Amino acid sequence: MSPVVLIGYMGAGKTTIGRQLALNMKVDFYDLDWYIEDRFRKKIPQIFAEKGEEGFRDLERRMLHEVAEFEDVVVSCGGGTPCFFDNMDYLNARTETVWLRATPEVLQAHLGMGKSVRPLIQGKTPEELHDFIVESLRTREPFYAKAKHIIDIEVIHTKEQIDKYVKDIASLTANNTH
Repeated sequence: MSPVVLIGYMGAGKTTIGRQLALNMKVDFYDLDWYIEDRFRKKIPQIFAEKGEEGFRDLERRMLHEVAEFEDVVVSCGGGTPCFFDNMDYLNARTETVWLRATPEVLQAHLGMGKSVRPLIQGKTPEELHDFIVESLRTREPFYAKAKHIIDIEVIHTKEQIDKYVKDIASLTANNTH
C-alpha cells in the first residue's frame, strides 16, 4: 500500500490521529521528528542548534524520502516539512497526503492541551501565540493545500472524535492505498 502521510500545523493532531490510523490499518506508524531523533540520537532542538535551520531542513528532506519509501506505513510530518524544497510534490507523487486542517483557535486549544515542549511557541502569551499561528498559517497553507485530501479538524476531546477522523481518512485514502 502507498504510505499515508499526514501534514498540517503543529497541534493539528497528526501524531494522535496518525498513531490510531496506523493501528486500525495494522501498519507501522512513523512520526518524522521521532524518526530523525532516533536515527541521529539527538533531539530536534539540538540538531537545529548544531546545523541551523537550513541544515536541519536538508536532513529532514533526506529522512522524509527514506520513510516515504517504506511500504504499509502511516507517517506524521513536522509542521514545516511540506514547506521546504520539493517535499510536497515528492509526497504527492509517492504517497497519499492528508492535510489535517484546523483553525488558529483549534490549534491554540490543542497546543494548550499538549504535553510536549515546543520551542517555537515557548513563553508566548495567548495573544502572541494566536498571532504567531495566524502568521505561520498564512505562509504554510499554500503548501498544505497541495495535499490530495483535506480533513477539517475540530478541538479533540474524545477517543470517539479521533476514531471518526481515522475512519474519514481511511475512507478517503482506501481507493489509492492498495
